[in-house]
Amino acid sequence: MKLKNPENEKYIKTAIAGFCAAAAGLVLFFLLFRRDEIHADLHRILNILMPFLYGAVIAYILAPFCTRFKRVFLKAFGNRHEKAAEALSIILAVVIAVVLIVLILLLIIPQLAGSIEMLAKTLPGKIDSAGDKIEDLVTSRPFLTQLWEDYGVQMQEKLEKWTKTDLPGLLPKLLGNAVGYLSQTAVLLKNIVLGALISIYILISRRRFGAQAKMLLHGIFPNHAARVIEKEIRYADRMFNGFLVGKIIDSAIIGVLCFLGCAALHLESPALLAVIIGVTNIIPFFGPFIGAIPCALMLLIENPVHALWFCIFVFVLQQLDGNIIGPRILGDTTGLSSFWVLFSILLFGGLWGVAGMIVGVPLFAVIYDIIRQLVSIGLGKHGRSGLENAYREEFHPEEKKPVEIETEA
Repeated sequence: MKLKNPENEKYIKTAIAGFCAAAAGLVLFFLLFRRDEIHADLHRILNILMPFLYGAVIAYILAPFCTRFKRVFLKAFGNRHEKAAEALSIILAVVIAVVLIVLILLLIIPQLAGSIEMLAKTLPGKIDSAGDKIEDLVTSRPFLTQLWEDYGVQMQEKLEKWTKTDLPGLLPKLLGNAVGYLSQTAVLLKNIVLGALISIYILISRRRFGAQAKMLLHGIFPNHAARVIEKEIRYADRMFNGFLVGKIIDSAIIGVLCFLGCAALHLESPALLAVIIGVTNIIPFFGPFIGAIPCALMLLIENPVHALWFCIFVFVLQQLDGNIIGPRILGDTTGLSSFWVLFSILLFGGLWGVAGMIVGVPLFAVIYDIIRQLVSIGLGKHGRSGLENAYREEFHPEEKKPVEIETEA
């Protein structure tokens, strides 16, 4: 209803604006004053919803394979059996994933147990041998003997004192930490199992969820804004999907090549080494080197020469992956330069750890694309589109024309 008196309408609008500002201030004050409690509540809610997060991640990884399998089944059965093709594609993707995980565990667990058993048998003898060599070295060098007399006895006394006084109090703490780690591992396994079950429901209902999200998007935002957001979400999905799936395939190939190379070099536990290198290879740039460190240490205890050969082999394998295998599988998926790839890995790795190192590259690629589009729109509004064209001609001559940006009429 339109007010007849413009003065009253102005006062009412001012009062409403003041009330909203005061309410926003009270909410902000409450959030700042109770931030610890709010953070604890959010953390508790996140822990409760963690299985759904794992399920969403698993479903997102399996969804492209389900789509490809569904196309194959539709070609074989015809479009009339779409529901059957959908069900068979999900079953096949889940079965393949479970079989691969079981095979990897069957490869890792026996070799890991054998390595631990061999280490337990050989480590005491190697420690004694290293002690004898150090003793021979000290006795054959007079200045080392004097150094031992000056500092070695003091260190030995401090060590004996620590073992008598501090060690008994440290053991209960170590035991408590071990129990805590076992409890966290049990919770993690429970969340992963529940997440795997939830992922099946997400895969079955993924088209419905997509349609609901589209209705929600267009129901909240105006048509133009909804189209822009939807376009950017599709770009982000294409970026994450292509990068993660391509990286998984690339890592599987690297794992197989690592197994063949370690077997050819007659290294200990080639399957275990291959799985570690293959899994860590999912992390861009630093992955093979992160995986090579524990593998090299494990080989160093057994045979230092084997550790050296393994490091050389991993370096060659990383060069092969970075220059030949990776570009053929991933292509120029992200469109980022090497500098921004390294920047995104370090930034998001520092924020979120290993998970940030994995998703950092595609996430930064999406942020980079949004900034690029905003800059392009701004240059167009200020009549400086020539700067963008000159930049593309100098640094991106392979791009024949700028990406079309939707602008509001």
